[in-house]
Amino acid sequence: MKHLLTVGHRFLNKKYALFLLTVVLFWLKTYFVYLTQFSLGVNDKMQQFLLFVNPLSSALLFLGIAVIFKGRLQQSLLIFINFILSFWLYANVVYYRFFNDFITFSTMTQSTGNAGDLGGSVLSLMKVYDFLFFADTLIVFGLVVFKVVKPVAERWNIRTIFTVFVSAIMIFIVNLSLAETDRPELLSRTFDRNYIVKYLGAYNFAIYDTIQNARSNAQRAMADSSDINDIQNFTKSNFAEPNPKYYAKGKGMNVIYISLESLQSFIINYKMPDGTEVTPFLNKLTTGADNTTYFKNFFHQTGSGKTSDAEFMMENSLFPLSQGPVFQMKGFNTYQAAPAIMNQRGYETAAFHGNVKSFWNRDQMYKSLGYERFFDSKYYDMSAENTKNYGMKDKPFLKETMPYLTNLKQPFYSKLILLSNHFPFGMDKEDTTFQPGNFGDNVVNNYFQSANYMDQAIEQFFSDLKKAGLFDKTIVIMYGDHYGLSENHNDAMAKVLGKDQITPFDNAQLQRVPLFIHIPKMAGGTVSTYGGEVDVRPTLMSLLGINTKNYIQFGTDLFSKQHRQIIPFRNGDLITNKYSIIGGVVYDNSTGNKTDASLGKPYEALAKKMLDYSDKVIYGDLLRFYQPKGFVPPDISKINYNTDQKILPDSNYGKTSKTSK
Repeated sequence: MKHLLTVGHRFLNKKYALFLLTVVLFWLKTYFVYLTQFSLGVNDKMQQFLLFVNPLSSALLFLGIAVIFKGRLQQSLLIFINFILSFWLYANVVYYRFFNDFITFSTMTQSTGNAGDLGGSVLSLMKVYDFLFFADTLIVFGLVVFKVVKPVAERWNIRTIFTVFVSAIMIFIVNLSLAETDRPELLSRTFDRNYIVKYLGAYNFAIYDTIQNARSNAQRAMADSSDINDIQNFTKSNFAEPNPKYYAKGKGMNVIYISLESLQSFIINYKMPDGTEVTPFLNKLTTGADNTTYFKNFFHQTGSGKTSDAEFMMENSLFPLSQGPVFQMKGFNTYQAAPAIMNQRGYETAAFHGNVKSFWNRDQMYKSLGYERFFDSKYYDMSAENTKNYGMKDKPFLKETMPYLTNLKQPFYSKLILLSNHFPFGMDKEDTTFQPGNFGDNVVNNYFQSANYMDQAIEQFFSDLKKAGLFDKTIVIMYGDHYGLSENHNDAMAKVLGKDQITPFDNAQLQRVPLFIHIPKMAGGTVSTYGGEVDVRPTLMSLLGINTKNYIQFGTDLFSKQHRQIIPFRNGDLITNKYSIIGGVVYDNSTGNKTDASLGKPYEALAKKMLDYSDKVIYGDLLRFYQPKGFVPPDISKINYNTDQKILPDSNYGKTSKTSK
């Protein structure tokens, strides 16, 4: 035993020993914390390996700062840096216990309910064993204080110091490369902070988040009130006057949005080889059943934010960003979104989603949009039989949402996000008897199963709305949020559509997604008007009798005779009711053939101006400089998703307001 202690003492007094010991202890401690304190959803050996290795680059990078110095200062810096890193990790643990999320630059600098609510609960969140999060710091501190390890007077040579930092960078590059292989577009599609931490680590996430905020703040800081003038003139001059036939026909009614995950329009009225309809209930709605209007030429316009981009457009009539999800990057901006507009007219506003509230940064963005209430996975039975892919299955989700809806104060504005029809699609055997397709591609084959399941869920929900007495006093808007089947599946899609191949023109047409609008007491049916997701907010506002001419919006009312039938996409393509402009090539919609390129020039110029103006609004946070008469931005400090969402602030939960403001 004495011999072992002697050997250990000799090792610890080697030049590099204390640094290496500190790195290893911190690395293993961090990995253990990842495993025991966070629910990161590690699903396979690759993710387990990345979770294990990602703390190493951070340990080498930050602790490496100490080796630039020598002697007692080096030891002191090792202890200090280790403590700071450990404190940051522990702060995230405590924060995660309360919010099931990680600390971001925004939560530290913004005066929001996130940080404020945590303050009074810190003591209750602490555990008796929490000192173990600093065990490695205490060990190194003890070795130094009790002089088990003596200061090394000799400074490390430049080559060795350089090796430490190069090793940190190389390990990170390999880590990131493997992470991108397992989760493509990891950093450009930051849809959940859990993913960044799982693949890259808490410290690399903190660096990434700080850089993103610095870039965002720089763009915002350079903007001033004059930047909004040209944009305001443009949107006002392009306003489409409401159609008297539809204007205010839904005034005072409830509103329910339903996001139909990954549903593309080709599936509507599609029959399998044996004649079976995939979406029989939605097919009936296209004929005008249940006072429903179906837009057959409606297109998604999402970017990397996918579902969240769709939500953003539907409620703001602004375009998503060309790079990165606006929900994640601009969650603290000032917006003039539909929930805030309706809330100021006496509407109760609530969102429902069978997943964790931090997904796509919804717990922040929903506050900026004006949602007073957010019912996330905490309010649902998330048992194994009720969940798949990214959250709750549609049938139990809609069934469990009904009591919450019926107890909201009326009139209400609400949004429900479905999840079952999500890549890689398919359903558990106990959930469906519908047979998958047979097109030589399992993903495409399974798509028909999950789309049919969604159709059944919607049919049941409509029935439940009728039983609850809500159907005849509620506008229901259902929309496909984005494509479900990418170009990678074009060979199978050619078989689905009975074509020899999918051309660029065909692929553009496959970006159609369904839009259904149920308007009580109004005749429905299928209309051929061309439109996109930015057009929905102006359409809804018109139905509710709200004139939005003075709002900044880039869509126009789909029912208006002046509706502008132009659909810009973030990749530069665009579609109109006459032409599809794909990769700079102009196609005639009626034939699918190429036509004179000059015919597309006016549309391209207009689309570019719309996208550029929208980007300026978002990047510069320009809506903070301009407010339409009567509109006040939501005070996000007064919106709290951590309290019981079933209890309204005025204690009127379950009561109905007699009139709206």
